[in-house]
Amino acid sequence: MTVTSSPDLETRVRQLSVACEVSRLFSELIEQDRLIAFVINKTKELLEAESSAVLLLDAKTNELYFPYTADLSRDVERRFAEIRFRADAGLAGWVLQHGQAQLVPDVSKDPRWYSQVDRQSGMETSALLCAPLRVREGIIGVIELRNKVSGAFTNSDLRFLEMLADGIATAITNAQRFKEVRDAELRLRAEVAALNSELAHHSGFRDIIGTSRAMQPVFRLMESAIRSPITVLLEGETGTGKELIARTIHSSSERKDRPFVAVNCAALPEELLESELFGHRKGAFTGAVSDKQGLFTVADRGTVFLDEIGEMPFNLQAKLLRVLQDGSLRPVGETQDRRIDVRIISATNRDLEAEVKKGRFREDLFYRLNAFPIRIPPLRVRHEDVPVLALRLLEKASQRFRKTANGLTDKALEALSSYSWPGNVRELDNEIERALALVADEESIDVAQLSEKVALGRLVRVPSGAAPTSLKRARETFEHEYVAEILRQHGGNATRTAKVLGISRVMLQKKIKQYDLREK
Repeated sequence: MTVTSSPDLETRVRQLSVACEVSRLFSELIEQDRLIAFVINKTKELLEAESSAVLLLDAKTNELYFPYTADLSRDVERRFAEIRFRADAGLAGWVLQHGQAQLVPDVSKDPRWYSQVDRQSGMETSALLCAPLRVREGIIGVIELRNKVSGAFTNSDLRFLEMLADGIATAITNAQRFKEVRDAELRLRAEVAALNSELAHHSGFRDIIGTSRAMQPVFRLMESAIRSPITVLLEGETGTGKELIARTIHSSSERKDRPFVAVNCAALPEELLESELFGHRKGAFTGAVSDKQGLFTVADRGTVFLDEIGEMPFNLQAKLLRVLQDGSLRPVGETQDRRIDVRIISATNRDLEAEVKKGRFREDLFYRLNAFPIRIPPLRVRHEDVPVLALRLLEKASQRFRKTANGLTDKALEALSSYSWPGNVRELDNEIERALALVADEESIDVAQLSEKVALGRLVRVPSGAAPTSLKRARETFEHEYVAEILRQHGGNATRTAKVLGISRVMLQKKIKQYDLREK
């Protein structure tokens, strides 16, 4: 006898097969995204629907949203991801409130239908299947299918959807709990890394040094910034110590026990900077082999320092603006926003207002960042701070190099104070390290250990109140001191001195004789 299978029986067999596969995945897949993506795609395929979606309840806002959608096109899926509506609205809201699955063959005739979703998504719904996602604690959302591709939804389709719904709800809850544990672990690891980085930075100054008149407004503004959570913008040339000031504000504020996370906006390309700041989900882009906590999440309830903010790509400026305005961000590859509480201190060596006029920086972001500007003066207007800074830097360098120098001579300090320092404190630090490397142990650093540009800066300084003299006499005086200094730096070696001066050995010997100098 030949048995002929009916279409209904074939459908039932396929449905049971999918149910078995889903049950296996419930026990094997703990990652929510992979699990739900599989379920809604298989359900859409099996029940021949145009669209399948999971809607979850956001308890904080009492809204339903679409974290998972399988539709006819990715563009439609992206539009659904942006939609939110009241948890009591529409058929989905009714199913959520009453906990009863519904088959609606013609939504236009159902008074519960909420047409706003169609208007926002650009799609047209005619028929709908909807079932509650129920767990022990209550209903967490719904699963719904929209429009049968051929024919009409049946009661058998509804029963199948109800059968899947309970398992999906349990799997989502378990996956959410797993994600919470995993996120907590990732956050702790990232915080440990940030704290280790913080410890490494403590090799710099312990305190900000400055008694000059130019630094007094900075200290007054810092005191106000410490007492307030206001967003701070540090303006100044490269190397003026903007990060040190940002760290001091943080470590003296109420957030001092939470992380301080610094990132250079110019150091990474746009796609990596976005991931670094906001985080990403596994598979969000090529190379995203695991979830990553963004620095804003790591610094939750702490401070994020955005150095060289003027270099931030224009596209990312909008995401930063959302953090400042709403305290929310969305990691790359995620469909949901996350709430964070961070203080932002930014720094720039650019004129951001000019960048706004040129269209390279968002005006709305500029005004958010510029709520409390502090301008850091360059070292060339802080000459009286240079000796104290130099001695503190020498102390720190001696610890790092495990080498002791007996301070700096008066001539060395005079040369350091006379130089203009285009690289500011950072350049001064490099100069001190270089001098320490050259000086013998336990000896004082003198002009001979300073770089040529710094050593010669001392010679061109005209003392205040100096007696007037002719230009010819001034040139001779300068040439005398200049040649003598270079000759001394090279131990009296005429050949090396002539090379540095750019003259012949014969010409140098004439000048040595003219100025009664000595050579080796």
